[in-house]
Amino acid sequence: MSYFVYILECSDKTLYTGIATDLERRLDEHNNSDKGAKYTKIRRPLKLVYSEESENRSSASKREYEIKKLSREKKLEIIRGT
Repeated sequence: MSYFVYILECSDKTLYTGIATDLERRLDEHNNSDKGAKYTKIRRPLKLVYSEESENRSSASKREYEIKKLSREKKLEIIRGT
């Protein structure tokens, strides 16, 4: 099973980072259901702006943690691919 690390842009232009096995389903949950994160529920609509595949849950979680520690500017650089 593949895992993905993703970054969402919220309606207030903040960035949210998470992991999922199914990006389409997870984005739908964030935007349309109670299964979305508490942070994103009040910041809808959300847009997927970045994703990368990881080989397993452990590596995805580590990468998610790395990204969450970055400054907004560094996250934007990842999104832009620079």
